[in-house]
Amino acid sequence: MTAKFEKSVLSGEISAPPSKSMAHRLLILAALSGGKCKVDNIDSSEDVLAMIDCLKSLGALVKTEGRAAFVDGSDFLKNPASDLYCRESGNTLRFMIPLCLTTGRRITLHGSKRLMERPQSVYESLCAENGWEYQKGDCCVTVCGNLGKSSSFTVDGSVSSQFITGLIFALLSLTGTGSITVLEPFESRSYVELTANAAAQFGGSVSFDGADRIIVAGKSIMPRDVTVEGDCSNAAFLEAFNFVGGSVKVNGLSDSSVQGDRVYKQHFAALSCGCPTIDISDCPDLGPILISLGALLNGCKLTGTRRLAMKESDRGAAMQREMRAFGLEINVGENDITVPKCALSRPQKLLGGHNDHRIVMALSVLCSVLGGEIEGAEAVSKTYPKFFEDIKSLGAKVELI
Repeated sequence: MTAKFEKSVLSGEISAPPSKSMAHRLLILAALSGGKCKVDNIDSSEDVLAMIDCLKSLGALVKTEGRAAFVDGSDFLKNPASDLYCRESGNTLRFMIPLCLTTGRRITLHGSKRLMERPQSVYESLCAENGWEYQKGDCCVTVCGNLGKSSSFTVDGSVSSQFITGLIFALLSLTGTGSITVLEPFESRSYVELTANAAAQFGGSVSFDGADRIIVAGKSIMPRDVTVEGDCSNAAFLEAFNFVGGSVKVNGLSDSSVQGDRVYKQHFAALSCGCPTIDISDCPDLGPILISLGALLNGCKLTGTRRLAMKESDRGAAMQREMRAFGLEINVGENDITVPKCALSRPQKLLGGHNDHRIVMALSVLCSVLGGEIEGAEAVSKTYPKFFEDIKSLGAKVELI
């Protein structure tokens, strides 16, 4: 699908889409509760559907009605299927592997080639240290182990917080108290805090003992009805239009949210005032939109960008390639990206979406100002399937072909 933009100014009110990160956590915790729960305000994005499919394969009963999911975890992890299908969801793959390792069964997790190229070193090392099976193919990984005999882990905090959250879920499924020691640097710590917040909604206990140790009380999750909060990550793309002449009010975000990407508001304000240096090591998903907005405003330098190469695409390289079509050369270093101030022009060629939802949405902000066409626009269905519908309701002149 190609999104063809003409110049437009967006205005109006819109509700933030539900948080994919929180939806994943709440759905897993509902299954771990061992009872019946309602998880309200979910969407039908590809990542959420992948999570639901995998929970069903691990024995949970999940029924969706409208924007609600009804989860019965009575048989969760008791008689798992031998195959799980994670599609392109990094959260799903990394959250499921430790749960699979608690079952003692040989389970194969399937996904796209790009998904399997993303780092899994923490789990690979864990399996090697304990003599558990870990076999990785081009589009799958097979695991078999007995994580239930372990109660304490030490993990590298520089790769992805998703590994830490995955181990938290495994420890919550077991009896007794467990711990995870995180080796510095502890990047994206806010996402682990999000996991602790989600567990607390079910009465669970996940707490920090100092800066680098997490204590998890097993079997502490109880059945609850919960609601998924609005998504700061995707709301950032909507509020970006306010800094290029628009007037968009985004409703449905929690003032008390611990989502790491809530910092987008202060980063956008800094971009509008000058050419700031912004550390995104704790909010890497904001990388593409900060590059786009920086290019349209006063330029910027992003640090802590190393992990952009590990996402759905190599986001630094992808944005570098597409910004050239606007007449701008950005510098992508090993752990930093410099976006100079430069007059931009309408692209004279088709832009690429790189099969990455955040690249497509970041380019959409640029194209709303300058015009242009984005190939592979369907990638937004990964986390925000209504993105184009929503921005059209705000006045975006975009045609989907």
